[in-house]
Amino acid sequence: MAPAACKVRHARREDIPSILQMIRELADYEHELDAVEATKASLDATIAFAPDNIDSTSTAPNTEPITRTRPSRCFILFNEKDEPAGMALYFYNYSTWRAKAGIYLEDLFVRPSERKKNYGKRLLVELAKEVVAMDGGRLDWSVLKWNEPSIKFYESIGAKAMNEWVGMRVDGEGLTKLASLLD
Repeated sequence: MAPAACKVRHARREDIPSILQMIRELADYEHELDAVEATKASLDATIAFAPDNIDSTSTAPNTEPITRTRPSRCFILFNEKDEPAGMALYFYNYSTWRAKAGIYLEDLFVRPSERKKNYGKRLLVELAKEVVAMDGGRLDWSVLKWNEPSIKFYESIGAKAMNEWVGMRVDGEGLTKLASLLD
């Protein structure tokens, strides 16, 4: 089934308030609203945005350069009323075994009122198109174990759970401690 009428493009600076609002909505859904530290200023500094009035697409990305301090891009999906209905915030990764770049999807979000319209599928299709266009190796993401509806959706489009892997993270005070561990 084709998605309801919609448009997907890379985010522009004018989209920052919508991106921040959707981040907050996603965090609320994941019961982590208090953990959101993102601000309009921090998003402005860390996302590679498309120029104003340019429709940057998955097969022809036209955004600011990716750098180590501006490592991410964001697709925005607009519904039939031209309102922001979803987003896919992502960055590039690398597979040593395949010696190929790929994409890591940090966050996929479709507003609850816009679900069941195949918008999530459309955003994933756009990401897959970008991976294929760059001759990439894979599209990766994580999903919370309790989020059964999303897991079932991802499996329905061909994604496979990486059950043999355990996610690891160091952040906050632990990151500072690790950085000075051998000093």
